[in-house]
Amino acid sequence: MPIPEDVTGFELDADVRQELKSLPKTLADDVARNLVMVARLLDGEAEEAYQYSRVALRLASRVAAVREAAGFASYMTQRYSEALTEFRAARRMTGRADLWPVMADCERGLGRPERALAMAGEPEVKQLDKAGQVEMRLVAAGARSDMEQYDAAVVTLQSPELASSAVHPWTARLRYAYAEALIAAGRGDEARDWFAKAAEADTDGTTNASERLAEIDGVEFTDALDPELAEDEADQAEAPAKKRGGDIADDRVIFEDEEDVEEYYDEDDLEIDEDFDGVVPERSQDAKAEDKQAEDKQAEKAEKAEKAEDSKGDAQS
Repeated sequence: MPIPEDVTGFELDADVRQELKSLPKTLADDVARNLVMVARLLDGEAEEAYQYSRVALRLASRVAAVREAAGFASYMTQRYSEALTEFRAARRMTGRADLWPVMADCERGLGRPERALAMAGEPEVKQLDKAGQVEMRLVAAGARSDMEQYDAAVVTLQSPELASSAVHPWTARLRYAYAEALIAAGRGDEARDWFAKAAEADTDGTTNASERLAEIDGVEFTDALDPELAEDEADQAEAPAKKRGGDIADDRVIFEDEEDVEEYYDEDDLEIDEDFDGVVPERSQDAKAEDKQAEDKQAEKAEKAEKAEDSKGDAQS
C-alpha cells in the first residue's frame, strides 16, 4: 500500500512508539507509518484503513498496538469475527480491560446479544473508567433492543450519568440512545425532550439528534446546493406562467412569422398592413349603428325560423 511521503510515523502517540521500539528500527518505522494511515482513514475511508492495518499486522503481529489497530479497522468495516480475534489478542498482551465494551459490541454484530449482556455483568466492567462504563451500558441497552426487550433497554440506560446536567464526551450519545430506546418502547412523547437534550450536548455533531428532533416537529431541511432541488424550484417558478397560458384554447394556432399567416389565410381574408402600429381605431357611430341593425335582423330571422319549426311540429301532430 502506498504511503504519502509526509507520513513519518512520529505522528503516533508516545506510548505506541514505545511499543514499536521492540522491533528493528527500519521495521518499526514501516509499521508506524502504516498505523498512522490507519488512524487517518478509519473514520472516513474505513476499507482503506483496513488494508493498511493488514500490512501492519503482517509486519508486527506481536505488538499489542498493532493488534488493537487491526481490531478497530475490522470493527469499522463490520468484520466482527476478525475484530474480536484482534481485540482478544491485544487484551491478552496488555491485560487492560478498556476494550471490553467494543468486544461485547462485536458479539452483537455477530448476532449474539445474549453474550454481550453476559459480558456486561463480568468483573472486567468494574475496571473500566467512567467513559468505559457508559460505553458498556450503551452496548447492553443495544443488546436488549436486539432481543426486543425495549422496556429493559430503557431501564438499562437510566443512570446517574444520564440524569446529570454536566456535559462529557459521551453525554450526547447516551441521551440519544435513551431517546431511541423510548421510541422503541412506545414512549415517543418523552423521546422528543431527550433528542433536544442530546442536540444541546452534541457540539461536535457525533449524532443526528438535531435532525431527529426536527423530524418529530415536522420540520424539513433542504440543501440549497442540491442541483436537483434547484431544478425543482425552477420548475415551480415556471408553473404560474404555464397556468396563465393554459387559458388559451388548445386548438389555437401560434404563427412564427408573416409567411405562416399568409399560408393559413386566403389573400381575400387578410391584408397585412406594414404600417400598422398595433392600435385598433375606434369604430364610428354609423358603423356601430349598422352593426346593431345587422344583429337585430339576425335575431328576427332566427325567431321566424323557430316559429316556423314549431308550426311544422304542430301540423305533424
